[in-house]
Amino acid sequence: MISQQERQQAADALFEAGRTSKPIPQVSKTWPKMEIEDSYVVQQLWADKRVQAGARVIGHKIGLTSRAMQQASKMTEPDYGVLLDDMTYADGARIPVSRFSAPRLEVELAFVLGKRVGGKNVTIYDVLDATAYVTPALEIIDYRTEVPRAIVDTIADNAAAAGMVTGGRPVRPMDVDLRWCAATLSKNGIIEESGVSAAIMGHPAIGIVWLANRLARHDIMLEAGHILLAGSFTRPVNVAAGDVIHADFGPLGSIGVSFY
Repeated sequence: MISQQERQQAADALFEAGRTSKPIPQVSKTWPKMEIEDSYVVQQLWADKRVQAGARVIGHKIGLTSRAMQQASKMTEPDYGVLLDDMTYADGARIPVSRFSAPRLEVELAFVLGKRVGGKNVTIYDVLDATAYVTPALEIIDYRTEVPRAIVDTIADNAAAAGMVTGGRPVRPMDVDLRWCAATLSKNGIIEESGVSAAIMGHPAIGIVWLANRLARHDIMLEAGHILLAGSFTRPVNVAAGDVIHADFGPLGSIGVSFY
């Protein structure tokens, strides 16, 4: 474990890295005694600084939802990060790459809550009941530290969450079989990735169940209106200035953005 002062120093360093888009050395190297719980505290302190600077919390993202990614990170469960209002982009947006260090895209589903959910022993039925609608989404992930990274680096760095794009067709969670929502991700007219949402722990809502129960340890609830990114069902795709992206979710519509 590290001290509260060291946690704050790590959060301050990550805040500055995000502000300048200049990665810092891995926090696991600067503070080698950092543990998982330390890294979540650092993430919260970083989020607090972002809120103090004018941002607003609008939800959470869930990462490491596939068994392969958990094994690669030597984890036995997902991780999570915070979504802020200044991270959001609409379908059709032109996105400046200068805001990021090395941006990549992942294909996801976003759950938008219609009512509060949380506490101990949350079930998939609680999550589906609380969800107003589900919509296609892209997550922009980025590193505010150097690589390679330990899991504490990723968690402290807001689980790599840097932005999101939502679009396509919103659907009520019971109107489609959410396990079989599929998508392709094209860059400059070439399909780079494809996947199906059942790859997210068997059902994309399962990650949100995990998140609700995990946050209950800290007496945090998932609030009405929050957007929850349920986890990627494709590998990340690198993007750079000049790239045009199209994500086709079939019956759920599509998302298109470009980078400059």
